[in-house]
Amino acid sequence: MPDARSAPSPAPARPGTPAPREDLAGMHPYGAPQLDVPHMLNVNENPFPPSPALAAAMGEAVREAASCLNRYPDREFEALRADLGAYLAEESGIPAPAASQVWVANGSNEVMHQLLLAFGGPNRTALGFAPHYSMYPEYARDTFTRWVAADRGPAPEFALGTEQVLSAIAEHSPDVVVLTSPNNPTGTALDLEIVRAAAKALAPRRGLLVVDEAYGEFRRDGVPSALTLLPEHANLVVSRTMSKAFALAGARVGYLVADPAIVDAIRIVRLPYHLSAVTQAVARTAIAHRAELLSQVAVLRAERDALAEHLRGRGHQVAPSDANFILFHVGEDRHRIWQALLDRGVLIREVGPEGWLRVSLGTPEDNTAFRTALQEADPR
Repeated sequence: MPDARSAPSPAPARPGTPAPREDLAGMHPYGAPQLDVPHMLNVNENPFPPSPALAAAMGEAVREAASCLNRYPDREFEALRADLGAYLAEESGIPAPAASQVWVANGSNEVMHQLLLAFGGPNRTALGFAPHYSMYPEYARDTFTRWVAADRGPAPEFALGTEQVLSAIAEHSPDVVVLTSPNNPTGTALDLEIVRAAAKALAPRRGLLVVDEAYGEFRRDGVPSALTLLPEHANLVVSRTMSKAFALAGARVGYLVADPAIVDAIRIVRLPYHLSAVTQAVARTAIAHRAELLSQVAVLRAERDALAEHLRGRGHQVAPSDANFILFHVGEDRHRIWQALLDRGVLIREVGPEGWLRVSLGTPEDNTAFRTALQEADPR
């Protein structure tokens, strides 16, 4: 098996090739390893594909959309926005957000990128808490926003506290603060009192608070969503995705809920007709069949809790997870263990603090294969 950490070498520049921006020199594009292995547990995908019946329904929706592909798509996609509002009311027990409060883009990556286009920029600062999703600093770089990161709490909890967040806001005077619940790569959920306190601290300076809930549907019972706080705070944005719980990673659908004024600011910086008619058709079909798609969430939550207990039983430190992945400690040999797992057909992620690995939850068969391979790679 190859070492999938290695990125392809950049193409040699021909004489006269234009130089990119100086701040991009020597940088490589983002990309987790994509290898054809039996057990792909490295990018937090949902392992359960749509049923044949649902795939057929999506295909029919795409066929209908294809009959009009000579025309630009619905630029405001209000039907999709209304569908998502109705879903969130059901999922989080909130009044259904109006279409004017919902925004959709090509994955939550584009949602975050658009937020920094609108609210970041030169002479502005965005604040996060490490370890965090590796793309946050790159969104900032692309939008000429200064990125600063304060530290989360110590392992294995990697928790955030209210005073910790308020202290970082006071120190860095950010224009945008990014909090995550659950956090990637640690899986840590967020106390909503921290969200309240951060939103209030940012309000006098008209700062934006973004709570990234990409893995929100996997949170444990009793863990509320920051969506419940939207009526209280005009500067709060909650970001979600259909890639994870909806098993729609290949469709690239992310969205946010916020005050309509925030949505209007994003509409200024978005590219024209950025959400294709095909994407809209697939997303609306998925939402209409959400009971089927979300039925596997409980399975993945149970698999997560069982696997976390198994890892603790082996002597690993394990970060408490409300997501569909687990961060666990292996020590100084993490790359050797990662490679040994890959050699056995199990691909996980070498990410996070040194000495830690992250495994996404797969099917029960995937998770059994991971247990077996880890026992062989790291007998303890």
